Amino acid sequence: MTIRDLHRARRLLCQLQDHIRDLLIHARTGQGTKFGRVVAVTAADTIYHVDRISEHAILEWFSENWPRAWPVELVMEGLEDAEAVTFPHGTPVAKTAFKCILDPIDGTRNLMYDKRSAWILSALAPQRGARTHTGDILVAAMTELPTTKQWRADQLSAVQGQGVIVEGVNVLDGTRHRCKPTPSRERDCLGGFASLTRFFPEGKALTSALEEKLWDSLYGLGRQPSPLVFEDQYVTTGGQLYEIIVGHDRFIADLRPLVFAKLGYPDLLLCHPYDICTELIAREAGCIVESPLGGSVRVPLDTTSPVGWVAFANPALARHLRPTLQRLIKEMLTA
Repeated sequence: MTIRDLHRARRLLCQLQDHIRDLLIHARTGQGTKFGRVVAVTAADTIYHVDRISEHAILEWFSENWPRAWPVELVMEGLEDAEAVTFPHGTPVAKTAFKCILDPIDGTRNLMYDKRSAWILSALAPQRGARTHTGDILVAAMTELPTTKQWRADQLSAVQGQGVIVEGVNVLDGTRHRCKPTPSRERDCLGGFASLTRFFPEGKALTSALEEKLWDSLYGLGRQPSPLVFEDQYVTTGGQLYEIIVGHDRFIADLRPLVFAKLGYPDLLLCHPYDICTELIAREAGCIVESPLGGSVRVPLDTTSPVGWVAFANPALARHLRPTLQRLIKEMLTA
């Protein structure tokens, strides 16, 4: 594909996400408690009625709007128990040119409780069958699903090597304006937000112990009355990446696969490839996103592979934090 083609694909993903956002905003005004009803439990996650609304909208949109000249396989939370879904309908996977991975609602519980924004995430990669991985992604888009009191919802998108496009969308009248993402330029975490993911009770003590040692090794603890580092547990991977991209957070690490493996827990709710599929946007904004022990995040574009990841707002922060973080991971999680 040419750069022009890739930008057309980017715009298509943004249009799809606009459609989903507007549909969900309309649906929640009239569905009450039904909006958050559990309808299925799959290998990847718990599926709610609100998820089903978005899934049906996505399938319909692809049928009506995706270019027939670009046959695509759709990989999406909620479809993991079904046969391969391709567009045009019935196209053999081997005959598709692209694989599109989607999370219709990343942060469903935030949306259900009207607590904080959720996100629609999607990305496109050349089709390489089961070998297709996150490192193959060429185009990504993410769109905010706002709370009821918000009038603005942000949309971020990127083509590999072409930078980031950010727009603020007025959900009341549809008007849009360009924004400029500005990740933090700070060289340490002092006085800023930096977090290790511990959304759930499982693994919380071990994760917290590692985090405490991280900050103690870097800055020393208990030596002054004012806290050194602040944290924020935003229960959505897309939302966490957004906080890094726009300069709210300086560092986030999701070590759940390593923590749960160390504790001998069975499969628990983890980050999956569809959750991290928009990390291209963070990298295009100048952030560093990598695996916990270094190297690119390379996992299959499926719905069940566990993903650990680390994001730094800038290269200087990565150089500052990485050695100590990796040493502690090796000592506490992989030894």
